[in-house]
Amino acid sequence: MKEDIVLYPAVFSEDGNRTLIRVPDLQDSYMQGASVAEAVTMVESMIGKRLDNEKTYPEPSSPKDIQLQEGESLVYITVNMARFRIKNSRTVKKNLTIPEYLNIMALERNINVSQVLTEALRTKFEV
Repeated sequence: MKEDIVLYPAVFSEDGNRTLIRVPDLQDSYMQGASVAEAVTMVESMIGKRLDNEKTYPEPSSPKDIQLQEGESLVYITVNMARFRIKNSRTVKKNLTIPEYLNIMALERNINVSQVLTEALRTKFEV
């Protein structure tokens, strides 16, 4: 599997019992969570979703270019986009042609041809 890792600075702050996060490099990217761990998980998912269909990603800001307010801290969030796409991929319907005898054998043995094809493609593409 080809690595496709993004790394973005995120600004963390606290608001009562909530952890707030903003990602300055991604427009309108704000998250909050009941805990730091929950907020990090949510912002990882948000970054993955925002970049999922992009061919190129916005350049991450340099830490010296990010102005922090009192009570804020800078944390880097890493997302492996290849793994994100695998974990969050949707299935698509494809028509395929196979020899009749293989179809009969698969039906007799209750073999899910879509599952076999998926496993074969994952092996072929090393994902």
